[in-house]
Amino acid sequence: MPKLPVISGAETIRALERLGFVVVRQRGSHLVLRRGSMGCVVPNHRELKLGTLLGLLKQAGVSPDDFIDALHS
Repeated sequence: MPKLPVISGAETIRALERLGFVVVRQRGSHLVLRRGSMGCVVPNHRELKLGTLLGLLKQAGVSPDDFIDALHS
């Protein structure tokens, strides 16, 4: 598993949208994304901590490898 970079919430949302997720709703700085029956909550902060990023990838059912590929495409 490659090392996950420290990125912002906006970059995370863009990468998840490339993987087919759609923003369903927003409350404050937290956005809810959904793809089929899978969903996740992304805090739209300047910098996401590594544990937060790993948790939301697990919640979304996305592997870190797929996420990094979508981040760089």
